[in-house]
Amino acid sequence: MDPQKTSQTLDRPKPDALKANGRPHIQSFIKAILNDAVIFIDDTLPTKFEPHSNKSSTSAKTKIELLQRHVSAKELSKVDWQGSKIPRHVPDHVGSEAWFARRSRHVNEQAKGTANLDEFDFALRSDHCQHEAMYTPEVYDAHCVLDWRISEEMVRESDFADYQNITMSIFEMCHKLPFPLSTRVFSVLVITATTGREDFVVVQLPVDIGTLQEAFYSNGRNLTEGSTALKRKKPIMGFVSRPY
Repeated sequence: MDPQKTSQTLDRPKPDALKANGRPHIQSFIKAILNDAVIFIDDTLPTKFEPHSNKSSTSAKTKIELLQRHVSAKELSKVDWQGSKIPRHVPDHVGSEAWFARRSRHVNEQAKGTANLDEFDFALRSDHCQHEAMYTPEVYDAHCVLDWRISEEMVRESDFADYQNITMSIFEMCHKLPFPLSTRVFSVLVITATTGREDFVVVQLPVDIGTLQEAFYSNGRNLTEGSTALKRKKPIMGFVSRPY
């Protein structure tokens, strides 16, 4: 998956960021991504992915299903690269791809080895990146680069259908890997929303933010401004940009 260029996403958060300026309109951009995510979860995952194996979790009673899907070059060559509401470049070469997914089903109760819906919503949707850093030992920093304030008024006035409690932000997620591997930073666009009383969706997409002054690791500011020795290390960027 290629990272989105910031020139292909949205303006920095400010009042006039909602105006059409050659970049995607914020409402259309968010809705297109959420719609694609829901289609993937509800339709693509159950019908296109095949079981691969199961694995146990130390903190959950249930097994984690590992799923896989092989996408042929012939199928990918039929993608309408220019017809999407989300800008994307036409790749120089289209080859086959291997996709993997994890799925788990949990009893909806507040008990050891499982969690109720409110607990899942708090841990996975609310402040998603900050909570990921809290429950993932390898993550040593979750740096917020940009945060768009999606107000309730905007949601009411826009055609967001059933989406509520929408958030959108860009984070640099920093991972410490075992020696001899170097630290790695993934810059991600994160969009979250609830889709009813008992449903929510969290989407993370790679984004190239190396030219943003608000970035910290992607543009090298951490080398001199990092508050700890670990944060001052030069990381490997998790997503390698390709020419657009």
